[in-house]
Formats: sequence, structure tokens, C-alpha cells
Amino acid sequence: MVNTLASQTKNLVRLEKIQQNYKSGKRLFTAIENINIIIQEEEFVGLLGPSGCGKSTLLRIITGLQQPSQGSVFYRNQLLKGINIHASIVFQTFALFPWLTVQENVDVALKAKGIDIETRTAKSISLLDQVGLDGFESAYPRELSGGMRQKVGFARAMAVEPELLCLDEPFSALDVLSAETLRGELMDLWISGNIPTKAILMVSHNIEETVFMSDRIIIMEKDPGRIIAEINVNLPHPRQRKSKEFQLLVDQVYGILAGQTQAESIELGTAPGEPGKTRRLPQIAINDFIGFLDYMDGLPKNSSDIYLLEDALSVNSDHLLRLTEASELLGFATISKGDISLTPLGETFADASILTQKEIFSTRIKRLPLFRWLLSMLRSANNQKLDWDVVQTALELEFHPEEAERQLNTIIDWGRYAEVLAYNDDEEMIYLETN
Repeated sequence: MVNTLASQTKNLVRLEKIQQNYKSGKRLFTAIENINIIIQEEEFVGLLGPSGCGKSTLLRIITGLQQPSQGSVFYRNQLLKGINIHASIVFQTFALFPWLTVQENVDVALKAKGIDIETRTAKSISLLDQVGLDGFESAYPRELSGGMRQKVGFARAMAVEPELLCLDEPFSALDVLSAETLRGELMDLWISGNIPTKAILMVSHNIEETVFMSDRIIIMEKDPGRIIAEINVNLPHPRQRKSKEFQLLVDQVYGILAGQTQAESIELGTAPGEPGKTRRLPQIAINDFIGFLDYMDGLPKNSSDIYLLEDALSVNSDHLLRLTEASELLGFATISKGDISLTPLGETFADASILTQKEIFSTRIKRLPLFRWLLSMLRSANNQKLDWDVVQTALELEFHPEEAERQLNTIIDWGRYAEVLAYNDDEEMIYLETN
């Protein structure tokens, strides 16, 4: 009992059975469901998952910026009502006021708390010094690099001395070198205890970044957003990315997110209007997809640990997982325990001529329920053509409007490459390709 009570006193945040629903027309969609999370003092927690799984929604719920449809949020074991005044957020976009200087941008947070000008000036200067911006107090955001602007965001978030510092993909808008520098500087501040923050919660879709920084990783999946795994990262700081232990963890996380190839009936899902789940298409560019398969075809045994491909292809983990998903969905590759291997069909595609690749791709996408559904509608339509808005409205019965638009863009992109669909942008009309 003593241990349980001691553990509870260290709890900063507790989420119980959180669910977030939203309406689109008459349809009710579930963004996240049955989320149960505890964040304790002295923890750096990484919330990891693909785009669209609800990570940022959870961050807004935890900070009180959004109320969940169901479930409860507790902060220090007290039910949270309204804004969480003990938490601050650093967003992926810099969110600075361009008409204010660097120091004034930090002052804003302190002024809102009613702190007198002398105190907040001294504190702002001290914080800017901590994040390495001493000498830039009078500069305007337009004068700073992306990494420096994000440092201002960190300084402003820490100005109010939050117990919980929330990071919403804070490095995703930065170039590789700036992001790496800022990650290291933040970890130095956190590990040294030079910031008053009791815990950090970071949303990310970058697997290596999350393993590099976090003490514990919460992994989410989408459709709807839900927790599928938690991993404790018991590696000392500073972490060595090339160490065997680090790479094994990255491989483990990739294995969880990539899943394992299932039977075709499960992989393909169903068409809109049919019983069962309509599977969305991964949003990838055709040229990237072909380049990915070409690279895989050149590997020994046409297979690889997925995590090794991130550096080799210079893509982020979210993009890489979409490429592996598309390869699996079309039958060009199989995935098992974090490894991806080309199938004989995938090898044939990679080695084929441009025209033969189009023919193979055309054959494969016609098997996909979304394509079967659209091609059937086009064959039945007058002049074998449909207005964009008609198709998107139909897709919105399965997906929320933004996702329906993304799906339709992907369908048209894939369909035009395969020469099964044509699209007139001026008329916003989709045609059945007859050539």
C-alpha cells in the first residue's frame, strides 16, 4: 500500500478511457479510443505513431485545450477542468509574433501571468541565455534561422516554469542539422536539471528521435487512434545511435508499427458501403514508390531490416512506413518482425520495363477495394465520368473530409499512372480511361 501511494504522488497526468469523437455531416467518427496513460515526475515520455493517429489530439486534451468526448483527465490526481495551467506546449511551427523581438516574444508568456517588467526582463534574458540565444534578444524572428526561432519557442514555453512540458513534433519543421543540434541542447537542459520541468511529453512520428530522447515510448496506431504498445528505454544518456542496443530498440519499434503481413482478405479490407473496414491507401508518390522497390531489388536477398532503410534512403520513418505499407498492400513485399522482403512479383516489377511496370501496377490496384468501387461507379455513370465532389462526398461516408480528399488525390495519382483513370482539373472531372 505504501508503494502504491508513493507511486500515485509522483503521477502528474492520468488519462482514463479517453475517447474523442467528431461529426462529419450525419456520420460520427472516432479519432481516438480507450486511451489510458500515466505520466510521472522525472519521465521523458515519447508518444509515437503514424500521422493521423491522434497524437496531437491527445496533447490538446492533456493540456486542457480540448475536452474529450468520453473519459477523464487527472492532473496530480485531481480531475482536470479547463486549461491545464501547469503545462506548456511547443508546437512544430514556431508560432512567434513577427512584430515582437526575441525577448518580447518570451516576455509575452510572463506578462500574461502578471509578472512585473523588471522581473520578466531578467527572466527572459536568463532563459534566452540557457537556450543559446544570448546576444539575439533584440533580433526579430525574421532574422533568425528555423532552429533559432524554435529555441525562442522553447524559452517562451519554459518561461512560465511548467511542470509538464509538451512538445508537438518540435523538430519536424527544421533541417536535419538544426534539428539534431536542438535535440541535443534540450536533452542537456533536461538531464542537467537546469529547467524546472517535472516531466516532458513529446509527440513524434520519428522513431529514431523518440528512442534517442525518451525514457518510455507509447506507441499508437490509427483508424481509430489507440495504444498498441509501451516500451521502456533503459539506455543511459548520452545515447549512441550506432550501438547495438539502440539499433535493436529502433528495430523493435519499427516491427511494432509496420506489423506483419496478413492474409489478403485482411490486408485489402472492404469497399465503401460493404460490411467491414475500408482500408485507406498510404499517401505516397509513385516515383518514390518505384525508387523504393528498385533499391530493395538491389539488396542481397531483396530484403532488409526496415530501420536500416531510413538512413539509406534519407527518408523519415513516417514516409518509410508508408512506402512499406504500399509495397505490402500491392503484394510486392511481405513484412515480418521488422523485416521487409520483396515477393517474386515485387522483384519482377522492379526489373521490368516502364510499360510493363505500368501494366503490373494496373493489375494490382484493380484488386484494391477502393479502386474496384470507383471503377464500378465510373462504368455505370453517364459518359463514364464523375464529378470530383460526387466521389469525395461518397468517400466522406467512410473517412473524415480531410482524409477523404487525401484518399481521392491518391486514387487519382495511382490511377493516372496505371492508365485506368483520367482526370481533368479544369472541369474537376474523373474519367474512366478507355485507351
